[in-house]
Amino acid sequence: MTTITRPVRDLAAKAADGLLGLIALLHVVLAASLIIALLSVSAARAEDADCGGDNILMALERSDPARLVALREEAAAIPNGKGLLWKIEGGRSQPSFLLGTMHVTDPRVLAMPAGAADAFAEARTVIVESDEIVDDKKASAAIMMRPDLTMFADNRTINDFLKPEDRARLETGLKARGIPLPLVAKMKPWMIASFVALPTCEFSRKAAGASFLDKKLAEDAVKEGKSLRGLETLVEQLAAMDSLPVELHLSALIQTLALGKTMDDVLATTTDLYLSGDTGMIMPMMKFVSADVSSDDVGYADFEQRIIIDRNKIMAERAAPMLKDGGAFMAVGALHLPGKEGLVELLRQQGFTVTPVN
Repeated sequence: MTTITRPVRDLAAKAADGLLGLIALLHVVLAASLIIALLSVSAARAEDADCGGDNILMALERSDPARLVALREEAAAIPNGKGLLWKIEGGRSQPSFLLGTMHVTDPRVLAMPAGAADAFAEARTVIVESDEIVDDKKASAAIMMRPDLTMFADNRTINDFLKPEDRARLETGLKARGIPLPLVAKMKPWMIASFVALPTCEFSRKAAGASFLDKKLAEDAVKEGKSLRGLETLVEQLAAMDSLPVELHLSALIQTLALGKTMDDVLATTTDLYLSGDTGMIMPMMKFVSADVSSDDVGYADFEQRIIIDRNKIMAERAAPMLKDGGAFMAVGALHLPGKEGLVELLRQQGFTVTPVN
């Protein structure tokens, strides 16, 4: 294996466990965003927010080009790892479309790839991960009906798990986002991690009322009189996260706090890969950052199985009847699309013809 040069290894050492927190954020930001709204937190004005962050792969190209080549070869071997918009044929009428999304408010993401706006306009039915996201208050109320999924059930708080220095980091990170620690101290580690992993710019936009891509599509569907359908409930999403060991979530939270601005680099790189349609490169990039400093990938394997693969199978099964009717526009997180057990392949196994549009 090619030896990682010092600067990249230092980054990896910081990000080893915190990556699970970021990957989790990309999947549960639907629920986290609604809880942000429920908390009614104050925040900087969205227009003042600066995302920042540097592309990790560009740094790797300068420091270790051979390692980057190997990473690209790994990504190239992942089935269906290129493209965000897919055409689905095999229904009873007009074709349907599948869009891989990123659950953020970044204007570049909201613009969507070429052809997506037209496909959305022509669709009769819009399918998202959870149709509950269209109403913040009702969705938040549903989440609060299952406090066991997001809150400690006993008298413990997050303070019982943190060293003084980590508690200080958490308090500082939350304060920058307008959230006092006592307000969220009863929340489980993965929920709190979703708050501190969000870049200030993204948090500010959400707190100011901006909609992330999936939510905007759901809102537009309702405004235009389209049928809006969901593949999961928010409670099901939360239950999937809660099924993982609390020790894994706690480790992710602590490492996320230690990362500080480095998490912005990971998210910036993820966004760049997303915008280029290189979804197959996202997971190899994240695993690269952590692999050379940790030989224990059990936590990642458990996460991938429960949060990605298991949910892929559920979503494919529930989407099939709607796709058979044709004229649907389906939008789910881009990490659900590639791979042998990704949605593109699973839909093909159900008899649909699925081809990339761009």
